[in-house]
Amino acid sequence: QIQLWESGGGSVQAGASLTLSCAASVDLGSNYCMAWFRQAPGKRREGVAAFSTGPGISTYADAVKGRFTISQDNAKNTVYLQMNSLKPEDTAVYYCAAARLLPMYCKRSPVTGPGDFGVWGQGTQVTVSS
Repeated sequence: QIQLWESGGGSVQAGASLTLSCAASVDLGSNYCMAWFRQAPGKRREGVAAFSTGPGISTYADAVKGRFTISQDNAKNTVYLQMNSLKPEDTAVYYCAAARLLPMYCKRSPVTGPGDFGVWGQGTQVTVSS
């Protein structure tokens, strides 16, 4: 059973950058959809970005397009979320998730939500102040 560990959260000023890391316990190979979700207090968990490890396709929620980048380091079995130009509305607990999804379903996951993902990390807090 795959396990995930996130790191890299913190408190920053608006406009700053942070990079989150998600280390997996197994070789991600070409079979996984890796995604980042976030959940702000009182709100439902929402998709941020997804990466299909087979074809290397990434997709993003509209709220973060152009500011966030999801990527994978194959050698380290790690997925990253580079977050630039952070805004106060980006404040949330960020979760890494994994699922065996075909690329066509993986790329929809930032929109379709967390229901297809059965493996989650513990979450890391990101706080952006104005």
